[in-house]
Amino acid sequence: MSSTIVGILLAAGKSTRFGSNKLLHPLRDGTPMVLASARALVAVLPNSIAVVDDANNKVATLLDGEGIQAVENPCASEGMGTSIACGVTSTPDAQGWVIALADMPCIPKVLIQAVVTGLEQGSDIIAPVYNKRRGHPVGFSSRHLQALKQLHTDAGARSIIQANRESLDLIETTERGVIVDFDTPGM
Repeated sequence: MSSTIVGILLAAGKSTRFGSNKLLHPLRDGTPMVLASARALVAVLPNSIAVVDDANNKVATLLDGEGIQAVENPCASEGMGTSIACGVTSTPDAQGWVIALADMPCIPKVLIQAVVTGLEQGSDIIAPVYNKRRGHPVGFSSRHLQALKQLHTDAGARSIIQANRESLDLIETTERGVIVDFDTPGM
């Protein structure tokens, strides 16, 4: 476990394709999606935070009940990049960040740990890859603090990854969960 690397759970999306707040949608075991995603991240990075669109909504209340600090992003409607920037800005002393998505509850803890370990061992940017598709979570070293704080589009941190392709480390995995997000209720 790391005290200098912070987990950032992005939980401020609007769930427009889902039809309701998908983060509250129960998984097969009854656990709300956001809690399953949060628990996996916190199991590896206990000092994780969650970025939400409203600190007083049900998602924030659930996360608070799990001991996860919810940070409100007043610009959440402008896109995922603003949530990443909000999370990084609220944890500027971190040595790195592991950015995870709240609608991806199937990511194994072992892969979150592999991303953390990669950062601790000097990776600049690190992510899992499944069947030639880059997945989540994505780890960024503190070298990217300023670039992450300036994100503002819905493309998240793709521009930073693209600009630093030569320093992107990939973790090959057979775990499909690193690319599976829930955008419709039937998934």
